[in-house]
Amino acid sequence: MGVTDFFDPDGIAVIGASKTPGKLGNDAMTNIRSYDGDVYPINPSSSGRVYGYEFFDSVRDVEADLALCCVPSTTVPEVLEECGQSGVGAAVIFAGGFAEVDEAGRDLQADVVRTAEEHDMTVLGPNTAGYCIPRLGLYGSFVPQIREIETGNVALLAQSGGVGITSSFQLDREEYGVSTMFGLGNRANTGFADLIPVLDDDPQTEAIAVHIEGTEDIENTIAACRNAETPIVIYKVGCENIDEFVRSHTAAPIQSRESYEERLVGEGVVFVSSVTEMLDASRVIADSPRPRGRNVGIVTAQAGPGIIIADELDERGVEFPDLTPESYERIDDLLQGITYTGNPVDTGRPLPEFGEVIDVVARDENIDILVVYEIYEDSLGYPTEELGALSRDVDKPVLFTVAGPAGSLEDERLEMERLGVPTFQAPERGVHAVAALVDLADGE
Repeated sequence: MGVTDFFDPDGIAVIGASKTPGKLGNDAMTNIRSYDGDVYPINPSSSGRVYGYEFFDSVRDVEADLALCCVPSTTVPEVLEECGQSGVGAAVIFAGGFAEVDEAGRDLQADVVRTAEEHDMTVLGPNTAGYCIPRLGLYGSFVPQIREIETGNVALLAQSGGVGITSSFQLDREEYGVSTMFGLGNRANTGFADLIPVLDDDPQTEAIAVHIEGTEDIENTIAACRNAETPIVIYKVGCENIDEFVRSHTAAPIQSRESYEERLVGEGVVFVSSVTEMLDASRVIADSPRPRGRNVGIVTAQAGPGIIIADELDERGVEFPDLTPESYERIDDLLQGITYTGNPVDTGRPLPEFGEVIDVVARDENIDILVVYEIYEDSLGYPTEELGALSRDVDKPVLFTVAGPAGSLEDERLEMERLGVPTFQAPERGVHAVAALVDLADGE
């Protein structure tokens, strides 16, 4: 039993496929059309074709490595048995109504596990929104428009399919995409410990974002995190005060954040406290050089946002070292003493020399990480030329926090991303990204 059939299936059966728009079996067919291989809609009540694919009565009539099960929970054990007898190696079970519901549901899920083990099948779910691997054209999900998600370098491994889907769309809206996304659901026989090593081996993945509510397999999950060479960012949720709600979602055991954090801090694992923080931390880690330490330089064109950044980083124990005398002299020449020229450096507003100020601070030997804040002004734009040179010459993270009308700044924001300068759209988001890099440096 393995997970390879999720990544490289030779044929996909969509069991419960439908011609009717809005039905789960139709949505799954809509998404799987991007797969460059054989697709088999399975439904004994349908005939003809759907999206150009011919219907079949049973999975026994086709040769498929992967099955997308778009059927009610009570039908799943029978369908899974047919899949096993037909040589299917992996199945995605979308339906809920299993261990997260009641005793009958737990018995039903136990039947699923027994059938999967008997036929050496890997099961994603039940109670999942599925998965996607954009670069392979694999969108094994019923969620409308998930096939629009582009390829990126962050993998999402979410206990909640809803969190995985939400995170995928957020990354895609900001022009990043994902390398893979898996929603684990109830984890019948595929969990964190099974997929983290696979994502760690994926050459497209530079960081792994993990959303955890709780898992019975905590020891193997922690071991998988420790053994991974790819940096991991964990968002642990599900406190004791909402235990019934948590169990009703994915049948998760109640576990504290500390039960993970105490054993993984210092092991190349970063912990965060929101979805956006998880995504920002993951992509800055994926796209930035590793900092040598926790010495941060700040350059801001507006004092207020710069104070927010400095204040929050100070609370996290970040250091703001003095710049070298040579750097101070150069900045004084550029700014002519009109504003604050220490660290943080405040230019008062965007100036033609703003890019040069950034260059001086970034190249200062006392600085490990540079974070910049600037509100976009049409007459000046962003200093992409200087940032491009820094990206080529300086082996340290340079982060840029942007603000202004989206229609004006977006092209230059994306240019900065192409140059290797991660961008963030609020002061706090820049803070979270810097903190993630510092935490990673502390743990390595």
